[in-house]
Amino acid sequence: MGVKSRMLQWQKSPFDSDTQKQVAKLYKFPEKAEDAFYKDLEFGTGGMRGIMGVGTNRINKYTLGKNTQGLSNYLLEQHKNEKVSVVIAFDCRHQSKYLAKVCADIFTANNIKCYLFSDLRPTPELSFAVRYLNAQCGIVLTASHNPAEYNGYKVYGKDGAQLVPPYDEKICQKINKTPFQSIKFKGNPDLIYYIDKEIDLAYQKDVLNSALFDDSNNKQLKIVFSPIHGTSITALPQVLEQAGYKKVSIVKDQIEPNGDFPTVVSPNPEEKEALKMAVTLATEKQADIVIGTDPDADRFALVVKDQKSNWYYLNGNQTMAVLIEFLLQKRSIQKKTHENCFVASTIVSTPLIQKIAMHYNVGYKSTLTGFKWIAKLIEDFPDLKFIGGGEESYGFLIGDSVRDKDAISASLLACEIANEALKNGSSFVELLIKCYKKYGLYKEKLISITKKGKSGSEFIAEQMETLRDNPPKTIGGSPVIILEDYLKLTAYNFHLKEEKSLQYSPSNVLIFKLEDGSEIALRPSGTEPKIKYYFSVNRKFDSKMSWNDQEKFLETRLKQLSSAILAQ
Repeated sequence: MGVKSRMLQWQKSPFDSDTQKQVAKLYKFPEKAEDAFYKDLEFGTGGMRGIMGVGTNRINKYTLGKNTQGLSNYLLEQHKNEKVSVVIAFDCRHQSKYLAKVCADIFTANNIKCYLFSDLRPTPELSFAVRYLNAQCGIVLTASHNPAEYNGYKVYGKDGAQLVPPYDEKICQKINKTPFQSIKFKGNPDLIYYIDKEIDLAYQKDVLNSALFDDSNNKQLKIVFSPIHGTSITALPQVLEQAGYKKVSIVKDQIEPNGDFPTVVSPNPEEKEALKMAVTLATEKQADIVIGTDPDADRFALVVKDQKSNWYYLNGNQTMAVLIEFLLQKRSIQKKTHENCFVASTIVSTPLIQKIAMHYNVGYKSTLTGFKWIAKLIEDFPDLKFIGGGEESYGFLIGDSVRDKDAISASLLACEIANEALKNGSSFVELLIKCYKKYGLYKEKLISITKKGKSGSEFIAEQMETLRDNPPKTIGGSPVIILEDYLKLTAYNFHLKEEKSLQYSPSNVLIFKLEDGSEIALRPSGTEPKIKYYFSVNRKFDSKMSWNDQEKFLETRLKQLSSAILAQ
């Protein structure tokens, strides 16, 4: 069905009059009309996300309604002799609360019991609630760290993890077969159960059980925290207080949940600009650590003092390395570390995590990008103890009660590490440098290039195809040794001229491994109109050189590699 045909369909019943009028206005703007209707929104690495508005390629009551009706049909078919229940949460974005109620009504109209959070809550709490309430499914309305015009829809299975193949594919088939006319919007209020404090207390208790290592009641660590207008305000201050942190300052202008995110360009803690107000406050308060979380509180970022007392912005790989080292070191001291334990990370994250795991004789598992794959490992290996895992995109999880990245527990763990370092006359950065001395110096960099609309999608597809079919022989002066193609599931060694299979689900990712130990990965984003380039370089730690000089050396190498690959 073409753009014009889709637009004509949306100007008739069952679409309401307001929707029909908005579609009619789009005829004056052909490019906007095409982008709104040229395709259906699809599930990506983080569920379904898109710009809010009318159209099949937009987030609105009809596209989410179709998803929810199709999902209802699937759940009822799979659980014929059971009472089916779902849990729904939502974040601070525009229409999130309204769309959450729309979805709840559709579930109850299909005779499915719905637990609905009474107000905004973190995504990891939704993951926890699915298992706590023994529900078959969970939904959260969020676009995570995307810009303000976005919203989204994440679906969780009964294990509290986001959907993976083949279940996501089966549900998509049901959704695709669901006509808009079949959506049951009129709900049954008797099947909606509002939830809040009971789940809050249970979740916060679980966070403390997993991330609290020092039960003293008056810790001296000075913390500055910003929820960046998001949901973590409902959980992190409460958890920090229960953990004994009294010296916590919150960025006042960013406390209130606000879908416009008025104080930042983007509500993404990966961006330094999003943490600017928090760092300013931290300077005034002479704080030790800055924490910023994204709108749905699954990602977190840390800023700490370096050796010269300047603010140092840790990337996701660096934070993850210190957290994993701390967890394994503690378990080693307690003699709880053994081969039946494992940690996990993703194929585009730092190789340093595998080195740390090997040092402690703990299993290491690598997954595709997207935290759902790490969660799947917990379900696939029930006889193994999952200690923790993370990804370069500022996500981390401790233990298995939650099955998604969790900024609340990860932030508490980071504070526990920083507080212990403070008591020992050390710092978070010193612990990072200690890791580098022990395992080698690593540095990573991410470059994301935005390409919007249909033409942008075509550009990204062409870029991936070109590098896949005509890979460069050298990058930045270093020969390419191995090309890993996760779509074809092959790893080709150019030196040995041999090909091996990759044991993953197919994914549109390419990884170039160079002779000097550098790695370059690229993939289309699963949640935004972007192509992402990941760079990792390393060298042996040189005790005769300062850490800063060695870091600058690696940064120069990162620039060389990024310039070379972007010129392809």
